Amino acid sequence: MKQENFKFCAPDGLEIYVYKWLPEGQIKAAVNIAHGMAETAARYARFAGLLTENGYAVYAEDHRGHGRTIKDASHAGEAGADALNLMLGDLHQLSGIIKREIPLAPVFLLGHSMGSFLAQGYLAHWGSELKGAILSGAAGPADLLTAIGQAIAYLEMLRVGKTGRSSLINFLSFGSFNKQFKPERTAFDWLSRDNAEVDKYIADPFCGGVFPASFFYELLKFWRHIHRAEELSKIPRDLPLYIFSGEKDPVGGNSRGVRQLINRYKQLGIKDLSFKFYEGGRHEMLNEINREEVMMDIIKWLAAHC
Repeated sequence: MKQENFKFCAPDGLEIYVYKWLPEGQIKAAVNIAHGMAETAARYARFAGLLTENGYAVYAEDHRGHGRTIKDASHAGEAGADALNLMLGDLHQLSGIIKREIPLAPVFLLGHSMGSFLAQGYLAHWGSELKGAILSGAAGPADLLTAIGQAIAYLEMLRVGKTGRSSLINFLSFGSFNKQFKPERTAFDWLSRDNAEVDKYIADPFCGGVFPASFFYELLKFWRHIHRAEELSKIPRDLPLYIFSGEKDPVGGNSRGVRQLINRYKQLGIKDLSFKFYEGGRHEMLNEINREEVMMDIIKWLAAHC
């Protein structure tokens, strides 16, 4: 595997840091990875290793407010107004770079957690440019609680300022995820049953920080937007889609929310829709105790759709 990291300049002048992993031999296709909230694309290196072994080029940017795009972890989550739509544009710009660098390679998009929101938004805008899409650690469709959460985040943003942190918002979002996992070893047990992976996450300065109230507001606003009927109607019906989740992932409502999302895509008439739930799995299936099985399932799906 060859690693060639680089930066590109977004239209507003922000430099976006990108991890790039290439196979030694011929490239079958490219995988553009959109990571989750409060983490970094560097955490996908192991998965990229397996992808490159199987002939796939891998690109993964550190989103605005994340990782080496900000350099200083004290500014984590400070991504500005309209953050998620700007991230969406960055993701599409990176796809353009991929197509220029390897023009004959079809492009797949994989989004995890917050990245799955970005991926869903991407499908509505540029889904026809993709060979297929994969959603990991997704949540269910936006509902009344999402709207209430957005309102609370807006009020907290007014109270603490655009870069101010809100312990209330953090508790209402991430704070409840650990409740079902007892005895509680850390505040991030909900991520994985693999203690070593959880500890690596906690030790990473670019992971797990408390984000500004404004970021939560932007996230919830975007979540609601991508599930509007007019947005869903734009998704190509012939785009292959694969959704996987841990059965005990609290972000996906312990499978309930993800199944609602799957049903929504079925109702849309997505022709090639497949999914898999992993028994006992938590939020980060690529870092779970059965990650080899999970990664190989993705490889098989990619191979079937190249």
